[in-house]
Amino acid sequence: MARPREFDTDDAIRKATAVFWEKGYLDASLPDLLEGMGLTRGSLYKAFKDKKNLFLLVLAHYDDEAVGAAKARLTNASVPDGRDRIVSLFAALYAAVAAGDTRGCLLCSAAAGFEMSDPDIAAAVEKGMSGIREGLEAALRASPVHAGLPEAEQRALANVLLTQYIGLRVLARSRMPLGIVEQSIESIARLLDVEST
Repeated sequence: MARPREFDTDDAIRKATAVFWEKGYLDASLPDLLEGMGLTRGSLYKAFKDKKNLFLLVLAHYDDEAVGAAKARLTNASVPDGRDRIVSLFAALYAAVAAGDTRGCLLCSAAAGFEMSDPDIAAAVEKGMSGIREGLEAALRASPVHAGLPEAEQRALANVLLTQYIGLRVLARSRMPLGIVEQSIESIARLLDVEST
């Protein structure tokens, strides 16, 4: 009879998320993961198979938590104007950086890394990015000034906004001056206004 695990799997994945978020996939060593997760080598391999499989589980967890929260903000029906939802998403990014959170976005950091050469990791990252883009498209459809745009133009604008979102989340890790983030977000708000004319 197999012995029950002596640790909580979800908690271990949350701890692994913190390690990968700080160090990135390639630079997170096995000792880093063992220390951060509080596991022995045997426990890690028995529960998660290998580093790649663990990272895929971390990306799935991040997709549920962080991407899910972004999509919820972008599809929040209690905010009737979708433009306001988009501005709110970027404002939350600014607030996080202003509060000292320079971790950026785990998904965005992975998208910019060499780990994207792995097709399984690339697919997981694309799934998360698609989720954010779908949220942006939903918000544009709920914006009185953007709802009338042809679907192709809504998709193009959503892609521009996604690019800006990814770029700002990656740049947050560089500890760039806060004013640059603020100016970028103000420019995004103006872009949405221009699209309405």
